[in-house]
Amino acid sequence: MKIANVLIATSLVAFMSGCASKDKEVFNMPAIYWYEQIAKEIKSQDLEKADSMYTSLASEHVESPLLPEAMLMLANAHSQDEEYILANFYLDEYLRRYGNKENADHVRYMKIKANYEAFPNPNRNQQLLLDTITQTKEFLVRYPNSKFAPLAQSILVRLQMGEYFLNENIHSLYTRIDKPEVAKIYEEKLNTSSVKEAKIVEPTIPWYRSWFEKQ
Repeated sequence: MKIANVLIATSLVAFMSGCASKDKEVFNMPAIYWYEQIAKEIKSQDLEKADSMYTSLASEHVESPLLPEAMLMLANAHSQDEEYILANFYLDEYLRRYGNKENADHVRYMKIKANYEAFPNPNRNQQLLLDTITQTKEFLVRYPNSKFAPLAQSILVRLQMGEYFLNENIHSLYTRIDKPEVAKIYEEKLNTSSVKEAKIVEPTIPWYRSWFEKQ
């Protein structure tokens, strides 16, 4: 009987706790409330909660003028926290919904910068490097007069230096393992590189750290 009473009491406590937690959930609040909560959670560095608050803002206030500001705020926060995939998610959403002639160059530059800054992390990869080079070249063609163009050009040069050292390493690898056909492909990449004639001092630490850690 005592065991049964304990089980009943435990179940009752669990039920009441569940009810209490549900009572704490907030719905149908003004857009400014969610926006301020997003800012508060970003300030306290709880980006998971900030993302949750954004979901509430986006679902309850689809046309709120605070939405684009919240997107950029979260993109910057995730980028600073080295969560570049999430940063790009918000930037893509912003471009899709609010991109125009006045802001598109800034947001696209932010995407390039987020990708560039992702390289010091363990999840960097060759395809991201190549894709970012392509995106940066497209940006410079599309927005030659943008105030962000010199910054994008600086990023492009560093990306190309990284690509050059990567190709050098791959060429050396295929040469050592006696794969002349593949080694020839990378030799051609090195010979046609735009930074081939540059006076590049080979880094004493891995190229992906040396060339991508600073902007």
